[in-house]
Amino acid sequence: MTLELLGTASKSFLFTFAALLPILNPAATAPIFLGLTDGASKATRAILARRIARNMVVLMFGSMVVGSYVLDFFGISLPIVRVGGGLIVAAMAWRLLNASHTTVDSRTELAEAFTPEMARRQAFYPLTFPISCGPGSIAAAITVGVSLADTQLAYSLANLAGGGLALLSIGVILFLAFRYAQRLLKPLGEAGTLIFLRLSAFILFCLGVQIVWNGVSELLLSVWSAPH
Repeated sequence: MTLELLGTASKSFLFTFAALLPILNPAATAPIFLGLTDGASKATRAILARRIARNMVVLMFGSMVVGSYVLDFFGISLPIVRVGGGLIVAAMAWRLLNASHTTVDSRTELAEAFTPEMARRQAFYPLTFPISCGPGSIAAAITVGVSLADTQLAYSLANLAGGGLALLSIGVILFLAFRYAQRLLKPLGEAGTLIFLRLSAFILFCLGVQIVWNGVSELLLSVWSAPH
């Protein structure tokens, strides 16, 4: 019985890790993190990376466990979540695309203004949600949670344990990607980093529009297929 539960937890770990890591994609969101924390010190970025990773794990695990029940309670459908979250993602990306290039003096002012207290306030919004884990990630977590549910309590708990360990592993990867993002992009130089940040912001904007379109398409399809 114990070996069966361990096997179930291992399969759930691999399933959750493979399903959510490509969607969360810490390597792709690390440049966005750098752009939104422009002017912050290394210590402040380290605090932010730790808090974002922790918030992501809690948010995604909560979505896996109770996400579907919460949406049912408020009468909110996944397409609505996608539309609302996609609009937020697109708005954040638009802000990054139109951000002006900072000079040395302005960076100094930003560094002084970006205090650890300010970092704590911004650790969840917008850095955790919707940048690190947006509506698409939450929808995927809810879907994974439904897939891991089992009629037998022991197997259901084993599935959740494996899924939780997978999220912790992804959280470690996200922390490392954010914590050392500046060092990873350093070989590009200042001009190359700026171009890469703009390109990442544009991709993020397109992703937000795609999320909105997916939600709108599902809503239109449900209206079209509804009996008249």
